[in-house]
Amino acid sequence: MRRALAIFLITVITIVVFLVHQVYTLLTLLVEDGSTDAIHSAEIPAPNSPLIDKMPQYIPKIIHQTYINDSVPELWREAQKSCVDLHEDYEYKMWTDAKSRELVATEYPWFLNTFDNYSHPIQRADAIRYFVLAHFGGIYIDLDDGCNRRLDPLLSYSAWVRRTAPTGISNDAMGATPQHPFFLTVIEALRAYDKDWGLPYITVMYSTGPLFLSVIWKKYMSSGRNIGDGASGGRVRILMKDEYNRFPWSFFSHHQGSSWHGKDARFIFWMGSHWMMLTLMGFLLAGVVGVGAWWAWNRALLLGQQRKNKRREGGMWERAMGWSWRRGGKGGYELAERHEV
Repeated sequence: MRRALAIFLITVITIVVFLVHQVYTLLTLLVEDGSTDAIHSAEIPAPNSPLIDKMPQYIPKIIHQTYINDSVPELWREAQKSCVDLHEDYEYKMWTDAKSRELVATEYPWFLNTFDNYSHPIQRADAIRYFVLAHFGGIYIDLDDGCNRRLDPLLSYSAWVRRTAPTGISNDAMGATPQHPFFLTVIEALRAYDKDWGLPYITVMYSTGPLFLSVIWKKYMSSGRNIGDGASGGRVRILMKDEYNRFPWSFFSHHQGSSWHGKDARFIFWMGSHWMMLTLMGFLLAGVVGVGAWWAWNRALLLGQQRKNKRREGGMWERAMGWSWRRGGKGGYELAERHEV
């Protein structure tokens, strides 16, 4: 029994270690708040403050946005206009589907096959934003994000992304210098993460979307490259919620968006809002499965032992019958001998 228990425990521990290793980065994201690299409110001058002019500029003055074509829906025109009007001295680049593919085909031909074969158009919209930041530098802004103030203070960091809930970072507003090592790492990782996970929302999120970006960010920090400020620095700073869109002095204002979300997305959002309950249920289910596996293991051992005992008892019976026959034969022989005497 002790040997069986040891084998069972070793098997369970091996499986658990394997599973934890596979999802380790996702687990560490649950406790990663980005505070180490946060852009604090005290660092950011108020809108129109003369201190802004004294801040260094590392990120070029370029605003990138993406859409199918140049005809942006009315729903997002106000948000788009707010960014353009506030930044007349910035270069504005609208990356249509045709322009996006042309850039990939010309500058990154090794990625064209993956780009063309994405099953969801939003994956191409996600991917191109990483490529344009890696190639040109600048600031990428989703069409459903309006500009609440000028973005000049954010040009003073070699790269930045924003914190999102419940964990990780988002890809709806980002900035970087050209050839920043983080975004080079991101575009290099895209092919390896190009997998279909069954549900469209999960597939998009983990192949090109915020979950993908969060995992690469976490691995990037663990690699030791998330260091160094300035034009050639590798550090990625984090724009927190307050600075993102919570107050009048925040940089962005959010408008209606996420047009690609479906029923599976609503289910995932429900899971996200009930993650504590689902975590407890997961542990409970794991306990039930563990107890059930232990019972099945013991049951199999017991049945095996019973079969072995039956075979042993059968062998003993056969030997006993054989011994009785031989003994009877011998006795008869002895009696015959006595009769002759």
